[in-house]
Amino acid sequence: MMYQHVLVPLDGSELAERALSDVIELSRRGCIGDVILLKVIEVKTFHPSSSGVSFDFDALRKELHTEAGKYLEGIQARLRPEGINATTVLLDGSPAEAIIEFAKNQPVDLIAISTHGYTGFKRFLLGTVALRVIQHATASVLLIRSGSDQKKT
Repeated sequence: MMYQHVLVPLDGSELAERALSDVIELSRRGCIGDVILLKVIEVKTFHPSSSGVSFDFDALRKELHTEAGKYLEGIQARLRPEGINATTVLLDGSPAEAIIEFAKNQPVDLIAISTHGYTGFKRFLLGTVALRVIQHATASVLLIRSGSDQKKT
C-alpha cells in the first residue's frame, strides 16, 4: 500500500468533492488505506461599531459545526460501499493553515485536494488554499485540477 493515511480537505463544494473520485480509484487499486475527511470552519469575527449591533458568534460556530458534521457523515456514508474506511475531522481556523498543520501533526502520507487551476494574475488576486498547501505541506500532495484530467504530485 503506497499511502496508509490520505487526507481529503472538503469545503462543501462540488469542486472539492472531485478529489473523492481519485481517492476511490486509488482505493480500488489498493494504493491507499484510511481516508481522513477534513472540513475547516472559518468564522471571521468583527468588532461591532457603536451602533450597538451584536452577533452571537458562538451560536453561529455551533450551527456551522453541526452542518459540517452532517455533511462529512454523508460523504463518509458514500465512501463506505466502496470499502473505504473514512474518519471525519472538523477544525476551526484558516483553511490552508489548518490543513497544513493537521497534516504535519498527524500521520498523513498524502493530501488529495482539488483546485480551480487559476494561473497568473487571477491566482495572484484570488490566491488558493491548494497553492498554500502545495507550498507548505510536509506530505505528498495529489492536486486535482477543475475541468481537467491533469494531476500533479
